[in-house]
Amino acid sequence: MADVLTFTDRGIYCPAGDFYIDPWRPVERALITHGHADHARWGHQRYLATKAAAPVMRHRLGDITLDTIDYGDTMQIGGAKVSYHPAGHVPGSAQIRVEVKGQIWVASGDYKTTDDGFSEPFEPVRCHAFITESTFGLPVFKWTPQDAVADQINTWWAANAADGRASVLGAYALGKAQRLLTAIDQTIGPILTHGAVENTNEVLRAQGLELPQTIRVNADLNPKDHPGALIVCPPSGFGGWSKRFGPQSTAFASGWMAMRGVRRRRAADRGFVLSDHADWQGLNDAIRATGAERVFVTHGYTSQFTRWLRDQGYDAHVVSTEYEGETLDAASEDGAAQ
Repeated sequence: MADVLTFTDRGIYCPAGDFYIDPWRPVERALITHGHADHARWGHQRYLATKAAAPVMRHRLGDITLDTIDYGDTMQIGGAKVSYHPAGHVPGSAQIRVEVKGQIWVASGDYKTTDDGFSEPFEPVRCHAFITESTFGLPVFKWTPQDAVADQINTWWAANAADGRASVLGAYALGKAQRLLTAIDQTIGPILTHGAVENTNEVLRAQGLELPQTIRVNADLNPKDHPGALIVCPPSGFGGWSKRFGPQSTAFASGWMAMRGVRRRRAADRGFVLSDHADWQGLNDAIRATGAERVFVTHGYTSQFTRWLRDQGYDAHVVSTEYEGETLDAASEDGAAQ
């Protein structure tokens, strides 16, 4: 029996439906899991995404031909039945279920299995073959509960405010920044946002998502008018952009903060361990819940995680893609990156 999905130099391809999932080179029809830059790229002739992902995609990609679908609805595309299911990664993110002649494959994009209270919670989808990331596919990655991380950030922010320092927090502009904004104690002080973060905030507010009051940082803003502020910006905002706020403490919110060497290299004062990707246990739980026998690992610790899956009895394979997962590399940012 032919594979439902194949792996090409353009992306994940469905021969029965003649479409690609999250392709990285221009194609005629692209089914998109979510709006991050490494999964939703410019240049395709037609796009399909969830209704919740569409506003950010239009904001990022401009005037594109974009069709939308609700979670759980089924669409027939050629010889394939397609449906989208919550991935829990960021608002609107989806796993894409593809069924051909009774064989079911699921392309998960990026996902996390814990409910962050902001994104649509992850839902496992039963299938014969599962395509997974492995951004944090090592046992060392075990996430602290979100409430505990929020308490850590609140304590750090309040102490800085009491000492007359601004608090500069690096977080990606789509997903991570908004998740933090909804989790922290908004009474500690004013919240200022980098333009990339605030642009995304405006898009999400316009589609009905609730976010706290934030103040866009522009050329006219005087930091002295906002003592004790928390400034949320992409990692690229560290250094030159953030210097205008005077005495400050800097921090990153990322899964990579679980590794001390990364914290040292980034030269931040603090590192808060928070990711929009599944940790080691989350990856294993998600794969087990699918019931899949075949697993394809697309990005992250692919070789290590694939060896582990084989040891557990799965027919597991590494797939070469151009997806990035979570990164602190400023070069990967485009104002809406991870």
